Amino acid sequence: MMNENDKTEILEPVETPAENITEPSKDGRKCPKWLPPLVAAVCAVILVAAGIIGWNAYSGAKLAEAKEACVTAADTVRNNANEYNALLNGDAADAAAVKAEQVKDSKTVESLGKELKAMAPEYEGCVAENAQGLDAAAVKLNEQADWYETHEKSLSKAVRAVVESKAAKRLDDAKTNLTAKLDEASKLLADSDGKVADNATRDALSNAIDAANGLKDGNDPAKIDGARKTLEDAINGVNASVQAKTDADAQAAAAAAAAAQAQAQAQSTYSGVYSYSGGAYGRTEGSTSGSNTYRGTTSGGSGPAAAAPKPNLNGAYGCGNSCTGKDDGYYHH
Repeated sequence: MMNENDKTEILEPVETPAENITEPSKDGRKCPKWLPPLVAAVCAVILVAAGIIGWNAYSGAKLAEAKEACVTAADTVRNNANEYNALLNGDAADAAAVKAEQVKDSKTVESLGKELKAMAPEYEGCVAENAQGLDAAAVKLNEQADWYETHEKSLSKAVRAVVESKAAKRLDDAKTNLTAKLDEASKLLADSDGKVADNATRDALSNAIDAANGLKDGNDPAKIDGARKTLEDAINGVNASVQAKTDADAQAAAAAAAAAQAQAQAQSTYSGVYSYSGGAYGRTEGSTSGSNTYRGTTSGGSGPAAAAPKPNLNGAYGCGNSCTGKDDGYYHH
C-alpha cells in the first residue's frame, strides 16, 4: 500500500507559444525564430561597415596614388622648365644677338628666331582635392614636361647651328683676308728689291710670307688672323723703308742739284778791268761791266815802250782809230 508521502506529483506539461518555436535544427536542437533575422541584420551591418571601411581605404589609397603621381609630374615639369629657361636666357640669348651677315648660312638665324617665339605652357601644379582632379592635373603636367623637353632640344639645336655658322663665316673671312694680304705682300717683296733703306725689312717680309703660307689652309681662325697681322706689320716695315730710301735719294738729288747750281753760278759770275801799261795787259777784278784801259806813253821814244803798237781798245780788243788821247796819258773810247 502506498503511503501518501510516497505519492509523486505528476505535473502537467507547459505549452510554449508556437511563434517562439522554430523548426528543429539539423542537430535536433530548436532555436528561436527571431535569431536568424537578428544575425542577418548584424551581418548586414558588418558588411556595410566593412564596405565603407574598404571603400575609404581604397579611396584613400587612390587619392594618395594620384597625388604622388601629380607631384612627380610637377617636379618633372619644373626640372625641364628650368633647363629650358637656362638655355633661353643664356646661350640662346647670345645667339639671338648674331646678325644674318655674321653667319655663313642666314637660315640658321631665321630658325633660331622661330624657336624663340614659341610660347611656353602655363604651369598650374597639383591643386585638385580629389583623385580624379589630380589624375587630370598629372596628365596636363606630363604634357607640359614633354613640351619643355622637346623645345629645349630644338632650341639647343638652333643655337648650335647659329654658333657653328658664325664660326664657319669667321674662318672663311680669315682665309680670304690672309690670301689677299699674301698677294699684296708677294708683290711688294718683288717690287721693293733694291728700293729699301734697310734690306732687313724685306727679309722679315719674306719670313712672314712663308709662315702665312703654312697657315692659310688651317682651321684655326685666330692663328690665321695672327699670320695676317704679322704680314701687315712686315708690309708696313718695307713700305717705311722704301719711303726712307726715296726721301734720302730725293735729298741727295736736291743737294747735288744745289751744288751744281752753285758751281755754275761761280763759273759764270766774274768781273775784270783790263789795262795796258808799259806794253803789257793787266786784269783787275771788279764788276762784269768794268772798263778796259790801255796805259802807255803818249810821246814817241826809243826802246820797247816806243816800239810797242797801240792796242785796240774797242771792247775786249781795243778801240781802233776811234780812240782819242787825253792829257792824262790814257786813250779813252
